[in-house]
Amino acid sequence: MKHDEAMTAFITEARDLLEKMEEALLHIEQQPHDTETINAIFRAAHTIKGSAGIFGLDEIVAFTHVAESLLDEVRQGHIRFDAELSSLMLAVGDHIRDLVDRLDAGSQPDQACRDQGQTLIQQLQARLQQDAAGLPDNEGQDPNSLVDSDHWHISLRFGRETIREGFDPLSFIRFLTTFGEIVHIVTLTDNVPALSQLDPDETHLGFEISFKSDADKGTIDGAFDFVRDDSLIRIMPPRSKISEYTALIAELPESDLRLGEILLRCGTLTQTELDAALDAQTVQGHQGLPIAPLGHMLVETGQVHPAVIDAALAKQTQSRGGRNTETHQLRVDAAKLDRLIDLVGELVIAGAGAALVARKHKAKDLIQATSAVARLMEEVRDCALNLRMVQIGGTFNRFQRVVRDVSQELGKDIVLKISGAETELDKTVVDKLADPLTHLVRNAMDHGIENAERRLLAGKSAQGTVSLHAYHEAGHVVIEVADDGGGLSKDRILRKAVERGLVAPDINLSDSEIYQLIFQPGFSTADQVSNLSGRGVGMDVVKRSIAALRGTIDIKTQEGLGTIMSIRMPLTLAIIDGFLLGVGKSAYVVPLGMVVECMELSSRQTANRDWLDLRGEVLPLIRLRELYDIEGEPGRRQNVVVVNGGGKRVGLVVDQLMGEAQTVIKPLGKVFQQVRGIGGFTILGSGSVALLLDVPNLVAQVTHESEAGLLSQNHQVARRPTVHDLI
Repeated sequence: MKHDEAMTAFITEARDLLEKMEEALLHIEQQPHDTETINAIFRAAHTIKGSAGIFGLDEIVAFTHVAESLLDEVRQGHIRFDAELSSLMLAVGDHIRDLVDRLDAGSQPDQACRDQGQTLIQQLQARLQQDAAGLPDNEGQDPNSLVDSDHWHISLRFGRETIREGFDPLSFIRFLTTFGEIVHIVTLTDNVPALSQLDPDETHLGFEISFKSDADKGTIDGAFDFVRDDSLIRIMPPRSKISEYTALIAELPESDLRLGEILLRCGTLTQTELDAALDAQTVQGHQGLPIAPLGHMLVETGQVHPAVIDAALAKQTQSRGGRNTETHQLRVDAAKLDRLIDLVGELVIAGAGAALVARKHKAKDLIQATSAVARLMEEVRDCALNLRMVQIGGTFNRFQRVVRDVSQELGKDIVLKISGAETELDKTVVDKLADPLTHLVRNAMDHGIENAERRLLAGKSAQGTVSLHAYHEAGHVVIEVADDGGGLSKDRILRKAVERGLVAPDINLSDSEIYQLIFQPGFSTADQVSNLSGRGVGMDVVKRSIAALRGTIDIKTQEGLGTIMSIRMPLTLAIIDGFLLGVGKSAYVVPLGMVVECMELSSRQTANRDWLDLRGEVLPLIRLRELYDIEGEPGRRQNVVVVNGGGKRVGLVVDQLMGEAQTVIKPLGKVFQQVRGIGGFTILGSGSVALLLDVPNLVAQVTHESEAGLLSQNHQVARRPTVHDLI
């Protein structure tokens, strides 16, 4: 099924709203009386229902309507928001997401999906009836908690399509006068656009009405039956609770309102009372007395309850703060953005070719012109890449739900701590990191964190902690998944590896090599298989997924104290600043951020083939000519490029240092993906190919072989396919 643009926009908006709704539900468990968060949850459900109704998605509308009704009772203070209700609403959000996903895939809900929806509807209706029967209107409140008003208050926000659907908004207001009296009415013009953009067939006005009538709420509510689905209607009876008025204030549009205007709109103050208070302030000014704040005067005279004043002041502050920090965002199709990055990459290659021609012909004017173009291209490149850079906090926040659900399933008390959420990296990388991070977080909770009894015996708090931390380091992003559990046992891992035939019984392995065994396919130290883990599936997938993104994963652990899984990823997969190296007729690129220094290799140092004395420190050497079996003899002068890969420094022995260059990274084909230490390739301005060195993997593999004394024996075997085949 191919969606039109409107349907695609609905699906995207619905998913965004569901994500925000889930974040709000997780927050409300910790802050059950946060009125603004409760209103945000209601607005999300209401918006999804309204948008679904436009497209005739009756199943989504019917289901969301029941959830919306329950949320409306919550925000009016009739139902308490507890942990049980939060769990129910999270399940509701999951079901709506399932319906949206099926819509996106072009499939209809199956019977199991419909049964799930019906079960949730029954639970929602049961909660509505239970709380409606068990909670008195003024439970836990004294008489002062009621607004002293004998009038109904009606808040109306007609749907934008009301006029186009054949209804006159004013006719509903006139109908009210047939069974009551409109004491006061305030017209809201906040949503009226500029005259040049005004559509006469759309409804933009809202109304706040003070209504005197002996009719019951059902009669007044029935006056708006024809526009109920598309409109936002609040009806509060005389002497309503303070909480209902504070909720109404929170829902007022965020515009430049003064305190008196807010109180006037929500119906707690009449125009006469407001004028009298303002006149009193004027008199104080003329008499040279300190002018009392309006809110203080209204509370002193008993005209407005202090709680309502506090809510109005909070709304005023929120409106001003929101206006100052307002940003304009534009949703862009990811495919268009990817195409832009590709074109910028081709532009970089073409620019390098033009600069090469200019230098070849020694045309000074052309060299200056290409230099100016190169500077502009660098700015265009950075701007284009920044368009795809997103904060990782959005991905981290999704794990609040994972930790909540898994901790309940395991019967453990576990909290998630997040830091470095503002760290930015390429959206392509972020999207592909979600699954590996999920595996690591779930494993940390299941295998890493002990149950409460064992933690208390070990002198720890009963509550375990999983931490997600991100930071930048040398052109890379490091993401750490840490837990304060029992840590990894070297002896147990090694014993399991020997049992499964992964290593020989008499082999000597370093601590790092032992810990890396957990990434072997089928490896598990779990004694029992659970719904979460124990089948040996997951950690090998994690490593493969990260390696596919040119990343690495390291383990730091201490028995009894916990484990840290560190993922090191490139900032972007598209264009980087590189440093060009030459070996014979072959060219290589190293990410510039990994280059520490360059030096000439003396004839005396050349004799030592494995290491270099760098200012008193041993620097292992990797000779690219030997590693990749490049034909020809080395030049008379050789150079060493010191690089930092995964916290280890090594020296790359090369023939030439060719300088910095913007590098457009292109992926290797499947045939060549197993060539060690190569993460991709780029096209130089001359049209020749340069290979991108995957420094962390290269360092890890080569140093391991060097320490084991196997480098000279095995490098021939590892040449199939060879670097020559790539070039």
